[in-house]
Amino acid sequence: MMPFRIGYGYDVHRLAVGESLWLGGVLIQHDKGTVAHSDGDVLIHALCDAMLGALKLRDIGYHFPDNSADFKNIDSKILLLKVNELIEAKGYTLGNADITVAAQKPKLKDHIPLMEEKLTEVLQAHVDAISIKATTTEELGFEGREEGISAHAVVLLMKKES
Repeated sequence: MMPFRIGYGYDVHRLAVGESLWLGGVLIQHDKGTVAHSDGDVLIHALCDAMLGALKLRDIGYHFPDNSADFKNIDSKILLLKVNELIEAKGYTLGNADITVAAQKPKLKDHIPLMEEKLTEVLQAHVDAISIKATTTEELGFEGREEGISAHAVVLLMKKES
């Protein structure tokens, strides 16, 4: 058994007027939000996929299918908590996570500290274990045209001492 595992996650959601925009467990005021079965939190979904992938536990859609009524409009922090429980059950814990959100608008820098705090609480992680960054795509691609939003996440999982 390896003492550490690295995982990568990526998620995308379409943006539409009249929808809510949840990122990192925080409701962001914006004229558009994500179109999704759950709350559409791309940041948390990418983080879940990275954590699952690190231990070869498939992906978020496998564990929480988007055609299941159980997950309709679910708070993604609940999904993250369940993923963390799967990780802990395998004898691992989060070392750190590095996450990037790509969106032309809204500007996210003022929301990042609260997002990091929310994720730290859910994962019971050290305050320095979660890093979130935001970038625009210089008006290029679907993010730049404000048609969608994406997130990339990389995690390091550490084998717990036994």
